[in-house]
Amino acid sequence: METTDLHSKRLADRIKLREEHLITKMANLAEGLADVIRLGRGDPDLDTPAHIIKAGQEALGRGETHYGHPLGLPALRQAIAANIKAYGGADYSPDEIVVTPGGQHAMFVIALSLLNPGDEIIVPCPGYNPYSQAAELADATVVPVRMTMATNFTLTAEMVARHITPKSKVLVLINPNNPTGTVTPPDEVEKIAKLAIEHDLIVISDEIYARLTYGNQRIQPVAALPGMRERTITLSGFSKAYAMTGWRIGYFAGPRELIVPMAEINHAFAISVASVSQHAALAALNGSQDCVEEMRRTYDQRRKVLCEGLEAIGIPHAETQGAFYVYADVSVTGLPASEFCQRLLSEGRVMIYPGVIYGDHTDDFVRMSLTQSVERIQEAVSRIAAVVATIRAERKSSVA
Repeated sequence: METTDLHSKRLADRIKLREEHLITKMANLAEGLADVIRLGRGDPDLDTPAHIIKAGQEALGRGETHYGHPLGLPALRQAIAANIKAYGGADYSPDEIVVTPGGQHAMFVIALSLLNPGDEIIVPCPGYNPYSQAAELADATVVPVRMTMATNFTLTAEMVARHITPKSKVLVLINPNNPTGTVTPPDEVEKIAKLAIEHDLIVISDEIYARLTYGNQRIQPVAALPGMRERTITLSGFSKAYAMTGWRIGYFAGPRELIVPMAEINHAFAISVASVSQHAALAALNGSQDCVEEMRRTYDQRRKVLCEGLEAIGIPHAETQGAFYVYADVSVTGLPASEFCQRLLSEGRVMIYPGVIYGDHTDDFVRMSLTQSVERIQEAVSRIAAVVATIRAERKSSVA
């Protein structure tokens, strides 16, 4: 028996991905290249605001280096509850909130707490891929809802209704959506909520990008709608709005009857979130929110530059309404998106991710992050244009 076969048999059946992920392959390729413009990861290039860093430093100076409350620092949970309410969300008490080491960690806690083998979880596709990974670890069945440019890659109640079966238990709504950067309109959220009530679905409302929207877009918190507080788990965090990805701190909120047992799963996984991160997050919520608005404006400026650049090249894209992503259709180059991304990295030294990573049923789209300066985005557009021109010249030559 070959070594690779031996180790493959040792892995649990729940492990679905058994080869190196495409993102890892691209990261390895990028390590050997100079001056790579990284428009792949959802990690802001902006620094955590100074007053938040200071709060973390002061917490360390006070000796805040020990285990905390399993649900999270009480003062932080109180501040989270007030923040949710201030932005139109449901009215939660501190014991209905669990602080987690990042929003992604929360996804796995929620999935393992709610899903039994054979249960169906309805997930928008494209959508953030760890939801599917978490469901698979729970031995649940992932039911993808395919979104397209026809609705600007936003989920509709009509789409959801077509995928509901007697086994449906959980519905995921990511608003604004990652990877598409699109917003589900409030009236559509209301229709989806009515479906959830009609079919007794639990909704995971991922609102981690809710503070980052553009134009007149508005996010409708699901739990605040009639009849939804008792069937909604609201998930959010500090990574995106406050540029705190490295602090690893997020949270979820829901009805106490669900939160108490779910909190124990989180406790078993993590004991508690790093105390320094919790004190920094408390400063983020209690301090001036000007920093969030400044970052939002920065992303908005970058969004306009990147979209105008893509349009000049002839690459269509969804309308970016929130988050910090542009979802672009590179099928016009004649290459699958996954191949285009690898060529763009090796020949143009620009890293972006193909939509197939996020469950897109086509291999036509790519996600581009607005996590570089305007100058670097302009340079990236120039490099993309050069690679696209090379590909088009190759196609023209082959036809001739």
